[in-house]
Amino acid sequence: MSGTVLIRKPQLLQGVYAMGFNRPSKIQESALPMMLAEPPQNLIAQSQSGTGKTAAFVLAMLSRVEPTDTCPQCLCLSPTYELALQTGKVIEQMGKFYPELKLAYAVRGNKLERGQKISEQIVIGTPGTVLDWCAKLKFIDPKKIKVFVLDEADVMIATQGHQDQSIRIQRMLPRNCQMLLFSATFEDSVWKFAQKVVPDPNIIKLKREEETLDTIKQYYVLCNNRDEKFQALCNLYGAITIAQAMIFCHTRKTASWLAAELSKEGHQVALLSGEMVVEQRAAVIERFREGKEKVLVTTNVCARGIDVEQVSVVINFDLPVDKDGNPDNETYLHRIGRTGRFGKRGLAVNMVDSKHSMNILNRIQEHFNKKIERLDTDDLDEIEKITN
Repeated sequence: MSGTVLIRKPQLLQGVYAMGFNRPSKIQESALPMMLAEPPQNLIAQSQSGTGKTAAFVLAMLSRVEPTDTCPQCLCLSPTYELALQTGKVIEQMGKFYPELKLAYAVRGNKLERGQKISEQIVIGTPGTVLDWCAKLKFIDPKKIKVFVLDEADVMIATQGHQDQSIRIQRMLPRNCQMLLFSATFEDSVWKFAQKVVPDPNIIKLKREEETLDTIKQYYVLCNNRDEKFQALCNLYGAITIAQAMIFCHTRKTASWLAAELSKEGHQVALLSGEMVVEQRAAVIERFREGKEKVLVTTNVCARGIDVEQVSVVINFDLPVDKDGNPDNETYLHRIGRTGRFGKRGLAVNMVDSKHSMNILNRIQEHFNKKIERLDTDDLDEIEKITN
């Protein structure tokens, strides 16, 4: 990040370099000068995960913290527990040389004594718990918050109640608090929400071509039914185990069936789905991140925000569709975005098992203006070629 941005605190600069950042990514280049400006400026930015936006807003938060003040000064809202933990990891890495900086998680299950005040300068959490900590339990004095970050706003507003909770939190903050909002997509509903929570913003929007990650090779496999899809997956699997893979299914039922079938074949498989409690989900992701299981089978709950560097293949066992059965382009982008992160090359394979799913795939190709090649999984040479 050096060269384009003035980082005033040497211990932060050390942290940035220790994380391996030497040149800023597109979003960092455009957003950081605004985020670090004096006086602080507000920002609404469109950015996929995997583009370095977390590092950018973490740097903005850490730059504004006064370490000698032992009260919350920066507040970051995340739509899920997993994403909150992940942001926390980035804060810990970047703040490694800044021992006075402390971090608290406002998430379900983190119980504090009533009447207690929090001394950590940075709080990350989900909207419901953060609102309780500010309003009901008074653990946080919202009037002392200098930076308010709202991450993955599009996911936030898709969750019942999160939108209103976020707006209520924002209304408690002081006028001069810096507001930063990030979202991968900007449909009208997200845009309206963003304008409610961020007054007088600078705006950064990306072109769609920049969104569709050019580092990912996309293929489809033609099958007749679920069993053929499973067979094709097994053929691919021999090549996949080189690194780690994520396999997305449309329903929990398919995900459970697929994980069981793969286990029967002797593969090390982890299963992630929405009905798991938060701690179970975190444990599964941690095991996958550590490489204890090479394959993660999941429903959409996990399409966003899970950063596992080694994922080199994403398989859509079922193509993503919305509740009306139309292609869900945004989810497709998020799913395949689990691979090819930070400019590395990735591979996405789509399973097609009917005229209907072929039609969905064609519409996805049209939407992103990107040709998805056919792959013959019976031809091992061809598989070798795409995974090398």
